[in-house]
Amino acid sequence: MMDRELPRRQFLRGGFLKSLQSETVKQQGFLGVRPPWTVAEAQFVADCTRCGDCIAVCETQILVKGVGDFPEVRFSRGECTFCMKCVEVCRQPVFRPTEEAAWQHKVEIQTGCLANNQVECRSCEDNCERRAIRFKREIGSVAKPQIDLELCNGCGACLSVCPVLAIKVLTTSAGE
Repeated sequence: MMDRELPRRQFLRGGFLKSLQSETVKQQGFLGVRPPWTVAEAQFVADCTRCGDCIAVCETQILVKGVGDFPEVRFSRGECTFCMKCVEVCRQPVFRPTEEAAWQHKVEIQTGCLANNQVECRSCEDNCERRAIRFKREIGSVAKPQIDLELCNGCGACLSVCPVLAIKVLTTSAGE
């Protein structure tokens, strides 16, 4: 089954084969995740100068130079604390007001989750500060994870701590 948003470059590199995808692509998708509060992708790419100032000030060092040297988030390095330093340092019109939601993306727990396979694990719940991930107890079975999408802010705290990489970022095209 192919991903819906497979860029041509990724297709030509064989990105449609799950076995050739990097762990980041498997978790975050082909298009990557921009810093919090960024404008729509087309405007971001047009206005971002790729100076790297936002990458330099990121306190959790999750911002890296991605495709085309544009800043991207790598949740494998940690989580976003929403410190707003990237917004404050940037001199280009690539960020929305910080009063708005930082991201439109949420997370989804895949079938490979240890708890879904009868192995006790609550790493994602333990690291979710907003308690968007909770485990529902079941009689005669291991508690199963449930995500409250209203509470999820997309910080990524659950992604790097999952021992089997069973949590995936679901991006939406809202605001684009």
